[in-house]
Amino acid sequence: MKIDIKTDTPAKKPKWIKVKLPIGKKYTELRSLVEKNNLNTICTSGSCPNMGECWGEGTATFMILGNICTRSCQFCGVKTGRPGIVDWSEPLKVAKSIQIMKVKHAVITSVDRDDLKDGGASLWVETVKSIRKLNPATTLETLIPDFKGENKDLDKIIKVMPEVISHNLETVRRLTREVRVQAKYDRSLYVLKYLKQQGVNRTKSGIMLGLGETESEVLDTLHDLRDANVDIVTIGQYLQPSKKLLQVKEFITPEQFDKYAQIAKDIGFIHVESGPLVRSSYKAHKHIK
Repeated sequence: MKIDIKTDTPAKKPKWIKVKLPIGKKYTELRSLVEKNNLNTICTSGSCPNMGECWGEGTATFMILGNICTRSCQFCGVKTGRPGIVDWSEPLKVAKSIQIMKVKHAVITSVDRDDLKDGGASLWVETVKSIRKLNPATTLETLIPDFKGENKDLDKIIKVMPEVISHNLETVRRLTREVRVQAKYDRSLYVLKYLKQQGVNRTKSGIMLGLGETESEVLDTLHDLRDANVDIVTIGQYLQPSKKLLQVKEFITPEQFDKYAQIAKDIGFIHVESGPLVRSSYKAHKHIK
């Protein structure tokens, strides 16, 4: 069952979307550390609904290459514009943040930097190296942009061997131009397939639902990802970050998410996270096992 939204006014979120406030000693300690040391995590800046749970399990997500993106995806609340110069001290800052927070598994992501010759791949590499140096026991997932499908830039990430390399497809083929604007569905599939061809142990992708896709389109997308030999998939509900961005077309029920999870497992994904509040880094520490 789906709850359709036909009006231009924001609909009341169904009960399964409501988020419990994060609690627990571990969360409280980490929140205090983040505020005291002015650390920047996607968990806090993105108001992630799973922050308390993930922090309690020793997982956190960090964004590099600034906070201004060169692309204008219509689902994302990150500001679009002309980014500033690359901050080469950022890798060490991120590594120290992970050290201070005692993060066991870190997810690193970034804005798109199409203004840079290598899309920012060099800073990605320095970030991974810095984290490894200060936090040798911390495992890593790199949630990368598409780097315009340039093999030489993808190779830089592959060479430093994060435990998981992920790249989100975000939506079904038909909606890609509207949702992701400058991105290309087939280019993202190529990136994921190339990563696996080059020997990456674990590849991962994620999609959002509630943007107007049909069930058959979701199934086609899952099959496309498996055809690219993607190991792990996350499936979550799209929620509108601001009134300027795409509205939610429908709220998908937990039962439908369970159905997609079972289908994904049946077609060969080794790990599936599917639910209304699932985000790309949800239970990310389990994806390396």
